[in-house]
Amino acid sequence: MNYREAAPLPPVTLDDVRGAQKMLTGVARVTAMEGSRYLTQLVGAPVHLKCENLQRTGSFKLRGAYIRIAGLLPEERAAGVVAASAGNHAQGVALASSLLGVHSTVFMPKGAPLPKISATREYGAEVRLHGQVVDETLAAAQEYAAETGAVFIHPFDHPDIIAGQGTVGLEILEQCPEVRTIVVGIGGGGLAAGIAIAVKALRPDVRIVGVQAAGSAAYPPSLAAGRPVSIENPATMADGIKVGRPGDVPFAIIGNLVDEVRTVSEDELSTALLLCLERAKLVVEPAGASPVAALLSDPGAFEGPVVAVLSGGNVDPLLMQRVLRHGMAAQGRYLAVRLRLTDRPGALATLLGVLSVVDANVLDVSHVRTDPRLGLTEAEVELHLETKGPAHCVEVGEALRKAGYTVID
Repeated sequence: MNYREAAPLPPVTLDDVRGAQKMLTGVARVTAMEGSRYLTQLVGAPVHLKCENLQRTGSFKLRGAYIRIAGLLPEERAAGVVAASAGNHAQGVALASSLLGVHSTVFMPKGAPLPKISATREYGAEVRLHGQVVDETLAAAQEYAAETGAVFIHPFDHPDIIAGQGTVGLEILEQCPEVRTIVVGIGGGGLAAGIAIAVKALRPDVRIVGVQAAGSAAYPPSLAAGRPVSIENPATMADGIKVGRPGDVPFAIIGNLVDEVRTVSEDELSTALLLCLERAKLVVEPAGASPVAALLSDPGAFEGPVVAVLSGGNVDPLLMQRVLRHGMAAQGRYLAVRLRLTDRPGALATLLGVLSVVDANVLDVSHVRTDPRLGLTEAEVELHLETKGPAHCVEVGEALRKAGYTVID
């Protein structure tokens, strides 16, 4: 049975979070708190990165999953647990179940990245691929729970999950007691709600800022309406916070305790991911980089010291490749141009010579000679270039025009 059909759930308290912290001793890592000189200079105050991307399974999800499963009755454990996820929650449930000796079944979309499917299996779960999107996968998992009696482990909408995630907040206060602002990504809201409960109970002066991807931001309209509302077709590269409706339990907490919810664009997310990789030497998934994206988009809005929670680092290598290229483009360090030239021997070499003079690094060349749009003596070339920034992009464009080339786009 879906727990929403049962009796109302109890509220989450600081004592619940402290109890979860004790239960997680030796299970979850106390993840590192790293300073960021670049972000500190940008914000004008100390900025620290809470590295949950270095947590076991690569995200904070283990914390809540373990507390939820550990709290099951013996007969519930015997029936096993079931979850639905495209990645982080799947791995958290799989490892937590293995540690507690509970059988787990995890439904994942058919298009889930192979590394995440493999990792979930290696952590001990039985993986079933179903549906093309998470909503279809979620429905299949709930149907399985109804048929078998397995306990459905929701990724964010349960007090035990929130209490487990709240241990991140306790660690932040222990590692950075002078913190003034905590910035955290929000999907369904479990992590932000847990952090808010722990931090506001002990330090009500600390400002907590939630961050959502603009294309998947269900919290702003929900907060405006005073209740969780659904958004249609959420779209973002940050699949870890791609949730179309806030959870009932975390929504009530966030509405009362989180000071502000901001949104960031896809360009800002990809730029933040690139910055984490280049400046902090940390592999972070787009959802985990959302707090950094918020700092980059409006650095003067955050009172320091600031702690940005890097919630996860499980990024598919193919997605990483695309996001890094997107981030380079957003920073003006990647340029794609298409132009036409006369189809004669040496024409391409001459073009590349122009680019060499202005020190543009050619990453890829596509050379088309046969196309109905082209004249008899024309060829079309598409170039992907690595540049040094916006000013260099302008310099490249001017060099091409001076050499007589017409850039199509």
